[in-house]
Formats: sequence, structure tokens, C-alpha cells
Amino acid sequence: MEAKVSIETARQKAELLAGGPVRLPHGFRLPFPASRSTAGPGAGWTSVVFSFGGTRTKKTISRDSGEFELASRDGRLSLTRSGNAFIDDVELVPTLMHAPYQAFVNIESKCVYDCKFCNSPRLTHDATKDLTDDRIVEMIMDASTKEGFQSVALTSAVTHSPSMTVRRMAGLVGRIRAELPNAPIGVEPYTTRPDEVDILRDAGADEIKLNIETFDRDIFEKVCGDMDLDHILHAINHAGEVFGRNKVCSNIIFGLGEDDENVLEGVTVLANMGAVATLRALRIDEMNSEALNDTLGKLEPVTAKRMLRLATEEKIILSRHKLSTLKFKTMCHACLSCDIVPFWDV
Repeated sequence: MEAKVSIETARQKAELLAGGPVRLPHGFRLPFPASRSTAGPGAGWTSVVFSFGGTRTKKTISRDSGEFELASRDGRLSLTRSGNAFIDDVELVPTLMHAPYQAFVNIESKCVYDCKFCNSPRLTHDATKDLTDDRIVEMIMDASTKEGFQSVALTSAVTHSPSMTVRRMAGLVGRIRAELPNAPIGVEPYTTRPDEVDILRDAGADEIKLNIETFDRDIFEKVCGDMDLDHILHAINHAGEVFGRNKVCSNIIFGLGEDDENVLEGVTVLANMGAVATLRALRIDEMNSEALNDTLGKLEPVTAKRMLRLATEEKIILSRHKLSTLKFKTMCHACLSCDIVPFWDV
């Protein structure tokens, strides 16, 4: 199956993802509020989604400096790189809530776990939202009236225990499902028992994301040592039975020191369970760099070529298992903005 974008567009997207911030020109005003996420690769940073060539990328923006520069001329926007032409025609895409076309809410940022790559627990209090359930439902209902709304997604750190977080998430799913009976709803919890997967499905969730983070067990022990990889894999296998094929996905972060063979072995194991890996390049910044360096030593930055190579290999594996990223209606595969997405970009 051909990708939805050209080879050149995929290369440009990969280089954007691998590169630094985008500097906005002096005096330029965004046509809508920028995104300031409390979860995901851009947690803690101000970002904008750039659309070009049929795909899109979420990038940190700056008024002071950046590897890329946004240029505005005669009503058209383009991107340059270190002063040289890079992408001739770009558009700015509003994030409905965290993602384009999705009301994607992080329920809670405070976490009892200490995954070394994750910025959410490292955010200052003023960056987190301390949202009540009523406020979350109110925000999602408001978003559902906006132009372009397509779906709902919920993620969360684990504030007290996985079980408590799952039950809170399930309560929200139930309330949202009652108000929006036809909207696709995705959930991204950390679960420790199969019945927690059942609770979310019974509440009305359509898709689920259960992140293994890395398939390298030695690295997992170092960066997510308080979690249990076998519990997560067991939950994914059960989710494949409960939610069905092409309804379950899982982050595999690469750039933590693993090799490509390990990443693709993880993709294959997940595919055998009916789940689709979300291959995510590690983002290192001033919030997580110290923890990562102390735990794993100096890491090599992920290159655009590696992103493209792994996504291309994943596409082959998914095709063999009759799975596709294009089936998803919520969360990361539908967002497109943080990763090279098989079947779409390659």
C-alpha cells in the first residue's frame, strides 16, 4: 500500500521531528492559541502544529532562536532551515485540545512512577491544570461543538495507584459516552490487571493505548523500573481480545540505547497480539536530560534516517499481520504530529 505523502515530504517531516525548535518571525501573531501540553513528547513546551504535503508535525516554537524559521510573505507561510529554503508551503493547524481534531485531555500530571524520559511529573505546578472531573467533561463538551471535532482521548499519569486512575478514567468515559454517543473515545492508562482493561471497555472506550515504552528489558528496568513489562504485555494481549484488532496500540520509544532489531522484535510481538506499535523517537530536553544521562549515559540523538527506516520496516510487519495505523480514530495514529506514521508517511 502506497503512503499518503511523497518520499520528500516524509523526509522533511522526519528532519523536522529530529531537529530543534521553530523560530517565529518578529511581530508574527499566531491565528489561534499555541498548544502547551502536559503529556506526550512536547510536555511542558509551547508548540504549534505545521501542516504540509498532506502530513503534519507538532513543533516547539520560540521567539528567540530555532533551527527552523517560519517565514511569512504575501499571505503564504514557509519554513527555512538555518536561513536556507526547507518547506515552501506550510499551514498552521489549531489543536482542539492537545491534538488536531481531538479533545485529548491529560487527567493528571503528578505520578508515582519515575520514568526517566517523561516530563509530565517534572512540570511546575503552574503548568499543570489540576482538573476536576466536572471541568474535564465541560471542556470536552465545549470542544465537541468546535469546527473539526472528530474524537475524544484521555490519558493520565498515575497519581495514587493504577487502579484508582483507571476507575477515574472509566467514570469520565462513561459520562462522555452518555453525552457523545457516537464520538470515538480512546484511553491511554497504565494498567496492572486485565480486568482494568475490561472496566474501560465496559465504560464505553473504543480504543486503548497501553505503552510498553521499550522492548529492551534491561533498559526498561533502568528507565521504568517501578513498572512491570510483563503486566503491560499481558494487558495488551487481553486488550486485543476485548477491544479487537486495530483498536490497541502501544508506544515503543527508540533512542534509549536499544538496537533496531530489538525495536522491530517489539513491533512483531505486539502485532501478534493484534496491537499496533507507535514508534516514537526519544526527545531529550532540559527537563529530562539529567535523569536520562544519569541512568543511561550519553545518548546519541535519533536521526531522521532512523525514524524513516524503522517506520518503513514496521509497515512491512503490520502488513504481514493485516494491521494498519489508518484504522485508528483517536490518539497518536490519528494525530500524526509526533511520529513518522506507517501507511501515512511511509
